[in-house]
Amino acid sequence: MLKTIKQLKESFVFAINSVVVNKLRTILSLSGITIGIFSIIAVFTVIDSLENNIRTSIASLGENVVYVQKWPWSMGGDYPWWKYMKRPVPKQEEEDLLRKKLSLSDAISFNAATNRLVKHKDKSLSSTSVWGVSGEYDKIRSFDIKEGRYISFFEHHTAKNVAVIGWQIAKDLFGSKQPVGKHIKIGGRKVKIIGVFEKEGESSIGDNSMDELIIIPVNFAKNLFDFRRIDPWIMVKAKEGVSSQDLIDEIKGAMRSIRRLKPKEEDNFALNQISILSQGLNSIFSTINIAGWIIGGFSLLVGGFGIANIMFVSVRERTNIIGVQKALGAKNTFILSQFLYESTLLSIFGGTLGLILIFLLTMLVGAVSDFEISLTLKNIVVGLSISTVIGVIFGFFPAYQASRLNPVEAITANV
Repeated sequence: MLKTIKQLKESFVFAINSVVVNKLRTILSLSGITIGIFSIIAVFTVIDSLENNIRTSIASLGENVVYVQKWPWSMGGDYPWWKYMKRPVPKQEEEDLLRKKLSLSDAISFNAATNRLVKHKDKSLSSTSVWGVSGEYDKIRSFDIKEGRYISFFEHHTAKNVAVIGWQIAKDLFGSKQPVGKHIKIGGRKVKIIGVFEKEGESSIGDNSMDELIIIPVNFAKNLFDFRRIDPWIMVKAKEGVSSQDLIDEIKGAMRSIRRLKPKEEDNFALNQISILSQGLNSIFSTINIAGWIIGGFSLLVGGFGIANIMFVSVRERTNIIGVQKALGAKNTFILSQFLYESTLLSIFGGTLGLILIFLLTMLVGAVSDFEISLTLKNIVVGLSISTVIGVIFGFFPAYQASRLNPVEAITANV
């Protein structure tokens, strides 16, 4: 046992010396595997970061929130679209009735959204997203207020012309000036700014960020847009410990009762939840990951062949030395492990360089954009594992060839 360990240690020392001495060959070997590992782990890092950002954005909508809407998020089947078209939109009165009927809900909010021209003096923003929300919206959607305050219960119910605006809107309209207490015009109606949302950064799902959003009381929003044409929705948040399915079942019964649907009549409303989007993301990113393996696999294959090619050259250059070692009693396993160590070390070094390049890339992307990208421990382990496997697989045949050399022929070989 000790003898075997000693031989493996000596093989490792030989491999290190060969890597250090043959600098040019080492650099050529590293470049191929570095590019390969960089390609595949860079793809995985971007995919993982994109998925994480999207899931974080979706989670901000509320994992335990059910959306009562006219249209379902996932239609599927052969259900005719015109049946959806004929459905009535949710009404504000239904929000009040749901609040009375539901026992499993923690908060309910009626919401309507549209785009409007927003002006302050000589500055204007076209197609700005304006949301009218009811009193419990802040209990459902998590956000922070940078300046001022949120809409009060009194302001909601008295339809006060007040608004909380996004960070980006405040910057575009007021620059470095204090926006709280100032007035803007939304669709020609004068509105007082009472608060500014904390900066959230760009959302991965488009219009979910509060940075470019204006929140106003839904009762005041009635003066700005026609709810019948913009498909409003009702958000219902479950109490802690209540499952989404239990809440859905209760909402379904309550809505059927509110709309006086007969037992055999189909629902004329949709109950959507975030899990519908999450399930769709699972299949999408599974496909993207497979594509990532295929794309990165070609780069790794090229890097692996580079390792094999360099190792064949290494065996040829050291044929005489191998003959001397075998003549002095070195076993086949000693020669085999010597070259396997070398190919594996080259591959791991190359993989490490590839990971360092990815880390630098993530820092650069983070410095110049709001997109959050990071090299995870999982991808580091995957990168080093792939490097090791590539080194062993593509280094084995050259190493095996070296271990099978005849000592006499190897010593006298003209290399």
